[in-house]
Amino acid sequence: MRRAVSSRRAPAPKGIYSQGIAGSGPLVFVSGQGPIDPKTGKIVTGGFREQAERTFRNVETILRAAGTSWAHAVKTNVYLSDLADFPEMNRVYKRFVRKPYPARTTVQAGLLSILIEVDCVAVVPPRKHGG
Repeated sequence: MRRAVSSRRAPAPKGIYSQGIAGSGPLVFVSGQGPIDPKTGKIVTGGFREQAERTFRNVETILRAAGTSWAHAVKTNVYLSDLADFPEMNRVYKRFVRKPYPARTTVQAGLLSILIEVDCVAVVPPRKHGG
């Protein structure tokens, strides 16, 4: 069984996809997120760093809605409109992930109007019950 994961604190999908999908197993799959401000629905202003920070925060919001976090990410895919932004992406990325770092693929892609897009797979840890 699978279920959609969504958060009003992340941008609403603009197509035929869910923000994330969780199943009966321990994984959550977060769809590609970009630098969209969820309050305005518009691309954030500024340069690459601002777009990267918003993008990683959007992924983080969906992970939290699924009951997990960047600490439990096992795989990320990063799409850059220009590979020259790779060093800056790494500086921002390092603020969100911890060792052992998730497996990652980074590629240059023809993105429309944005500089970065990120998707992610994370483990949803078992819930701990008090007692």
